[in-house]
Amino acid sequence: MCLAIPALVSELLPDDMARVSLDGVTKDISVAMVDDVAPGDYVIIHVGYALAKIDAEEAEKTLALLAEAGALSAGAAE
Repeated sequence: MCLAIPALVSELLPDDMARVSLDGVTKDISVAMVDDVAPGDYVIIHVGYALAKIDAEEAEKTLALLAEAGALSAGAAE
């Protein structure tokens, strides 16, 4: 089973790339498929690609559920 999970964009990089943070891990991903991404936005990521932007409230709910299920540390939703 594969999951697409929300991650916080911390920095935009050249060539349609961005740096995101999730559960204390920083990763560079492609944002080529999503318009108007900015630092502070949450994006749904899957295998290194942003699939869509998601509002912060929905992202935090999803991260809290993942933490509750044991898929993320409890700090990821804060």
